[in-house]
Amino acid sequence: MNRVKEAAIIAVGMIVLGLCVKSGLDGFSDNDRKVTVKGLSEREVEADKVTWPILTKELGDDLPALYTRINATTAKVKAFLKQNGIKDAEISVNAPVVIDLNADQYSTARRNYRYNITSTVTVTSRNVKLVRSIIARQGELLKQGVAVVDGGYGNGVVYEYVSFQQMKPKMMQEAIKNAEQTARQFADNSDSKIDKILNAGQGQFSIENRDGNTPYIKKLRVVTTVTYSLKD
Repeated sequence: MNRVKEAAIIAVGMIVLGLCVKSGLDGFSDNDRKVTVKGLSEREVEADKVTWPILTKELGDDLPALYTRINATTAKVKAFLKQNGIKDAEISVNAPVVIDLNADQYSTARRNYRYNITSTVTVTSRNVKLVRSIIARQGELLKQGVAVVDGGYGNGVVYEYVSFQQMKPKMMQEAIKNAEQTARQFADNSDSKIDKILNAGQGQFSIENRDGNTPYIKKLRVVTTVTYSLKD
């Protein structure tokens, strides 16, 4: 009789243990059901800041005369800018840079002049359209005997979009919304529903030129990664 009771108790225990294990596995399975998706938000905007370095050069052997000429050239450039609507606060003038070619001991090339003096006038403005219109007309300086030279790498016109911080919250919201739409589609395909957000990345932000021909048009891009839990 005692053996029958012991067997019955063991059987009941095994049943209870089996139910507990099943319940635990079901809970583990539910907790493991999740989907990770990416959300994207993009905008094309016009740059709201421009930096335009204007370089001029003078060549010769008489250094004092060169300084006089470069200062006169700089004055013409500044007058041209102000006549076309650029404000004094938007203009900065760097000290002239002088290169003494005779000081180059490694060069044996014959030179027609000793000194190369460069002046840089820089325009920094939030009025991008105005500056672009002046850049297109900088050839007018040639009529005044001013030749604007190519500054080479690192001295080109730079366009920026500095209002990006104001756009970030709205674009983040849009990126998360797009991520949610993707997650819902995935859930529908797997006969599930999205539940809670388990994890969300802060988002990757980037600003690039739309293309090489229109550097004043910027492409803003926000990509965020969101993980949702799924339920039946």
